[in-house]
Amino acid sequence: MGSQWHRELSRRVVLAGAAALASVASSRASAQSAAKTYVLVHGAWHGGWCWREVADTLRGMGHRVTTPTQSGLGERKHLLSNGITLDTFVDDVVNHIEAEELEDVILVGHSFGGTSITGTADRIPNRLRHLVYLDSVILENGGSVFGALPPDVVAARKKMVAEVGQGILIPPPAPTAFGIPANHLRTDWVKRRLTPHPVGTYESPLRLNHPVGNGKPRTYISCVDPIYAPLEGTRQWVKRQEGWTWQEIATGHDAMVTAPAELSGMLAAIG
Repeated sequence: MGSQWHRELSRRVVLAGAAALASVASSRASAQSAAKTYVLVHGAWHGGWCWREVADTLRGMGHRVTTPTQSGLGERKHLLSNGITLDTFVDDVVNHIEAEELEDVILVGHSFGGTSITGTADRIPNRLRHLVYLDSVILENGGSVFGALPPDVVAARKKMVAEVGQGILIPPPAPTAFGIPANHLRTDWVKRRLTPHPVGTYESPLRLNHPVGNGKPRTYISCVDPIYAPLEGTRQWVKRQEGWTWQEIATGHDAMVTAPAELSGMLAAIG
């Protein structure tokens, strides 16, 4: 009797252990399937550094996140030249995704970075899952950023290029221009890291072989407090389109700096 009881007990222990292992394996598989891949592309005068808090938060959720810096900016400022165009910026992102062997990417472009993600989707849609335009400019085939901005903004930036930019660069504005309050705890951090922007990317056209987004799901996140006025033309264009998801976040243009937690939550819910 005692021997039979011990055998039954051993059988139950083995079965319980197997069930526990199966549960752990199932949980791990579920977590892995829920994990996403994000590539976060910065805007003018910025670099991959600006995504630090958002990237850390998304990684803490179990996602894979990369934050490439485009040619001539951030830690790549030594590459600044008059030969950098929108083609260069698109190459930067395409090459990054291919070199890192990334698939099923949620590609996020902030501000000027919207041009890069549009160009990337045109070339390698098979590697992308969703496009997120964060308060960004959007160009159609043959369009340029100078052609998309209000005339007064274009005139002011061209004047800076001629007077202090040596015909090559646009000096960075103060962080307040991006909706970051003067007394914000990250204002000095941003100011130290802003770098001149290659004017060639404002002047050159974006060359596309397909409509914007190339058939991939598209979300536009508008920063509404305060509104970044130069992008009003793009906002109105998006609202006229079909198939776009529209979201708003109550912060200034540099949402990754002023509202990183809220933005991270919005990005984590996409796709």
